[in-house]
Amino acid sequence: MRSKTFLKGFGYFVLLIGILLFGLFMLINYLFFNIDRLPEGEALAEKTSLRGDYTVVTYVINTHSTVAPAVRGEVIYHDKHDKKRNFYWAYRMEKGEIEWINDHVVSINGMELDVRKDTYDFRKTED
Repeated sequence: MRSKTFLKGFGYFVLLIGILLFGLFMLINYLFFNIDRLPEGEALAEKTSLRGDYTVVTYVINTHSTVAPAVRGEVIYHDKHDKKRNFYWAYRMEKGEIEWINDHVVSINGMELDVRKDTYDFRKTED
């Protein structure tokens, strides 16, 4: 009888540790790897899509003399009350050339992305 109580308590302990580790993982991911928490930066370029549904703006982020510059790309959805979303993040880059391929696909520095669903984050690529 006593071992059953011990096993039940141990199970709750393991569950609690698992929940705490998962919460810690999510917090670290949110604070350090979330593309929505990037610095603002200085505007480089801005172009509106062919039909005017979207605007893409690129920014250079050069916050520290010991860190290489980076480029952040933001899409503005005009049909959704100008909602903004970061969808491009490239490191060791200072240019943000924008070219619309069609109504939904844009090229930033040669990387083609569908503004409705795609995201490029250099930290999550396997180069």
